Amino acid sequence: MRPSAVARFQRLFRAAAGVDVDKDDLKRYDDFIDRKIYDLLLIGQAHAKSNARDVIQPSDLPVTKGLQESIHAFRKLDEEIELKPILEQLAKRPPLELTIAEETEEGLPEIVGGLTLALARAFKLIEPDRRNPQTEQWERVTAVFDLLL
Repeated sequence: MRPSAVARFQRLFRAAAGVDVDKDDLKRYDDFIDRKIYDLLLIGQAHAKSNARDVIQPSDLPVTKGLQESIHAFRKLDEEIELKPILEQLAKRPPLELTIAEETEEGLPEIVGGLTLALARAFKLIEPDRRNPQTEQWERVTAVFDLLL
């Protein structure tokens, strides 16, 4: 793991919600992002199929109003998320039946940014006084996302 990736991860959580994370949290975060992006693509695949298309377009992804607002807030933070690690993680998952459109793929870093921002803020909602989430808080927060996404 590159130190710059850890620093960027820490800076993003601090800027998003005043949450302090460490390099040990990075694995939980990576697992969370991997699962949620794959979930979004699975639903996107179902939408594309129902519209008789063989390519997952950006409009096929189930981006809710709240996630869209988090994406906009992420843009204002002016942080960057690299696409390569996201795609490498997705490659480890069972392959999708449909192709991901280039525009969809290009939009994944912003979706990841929105999910990241929402995740950081969810920690503050669930435990407002805790600055450094522990295993129990990670489990609670990710369970909420699993219910909704």
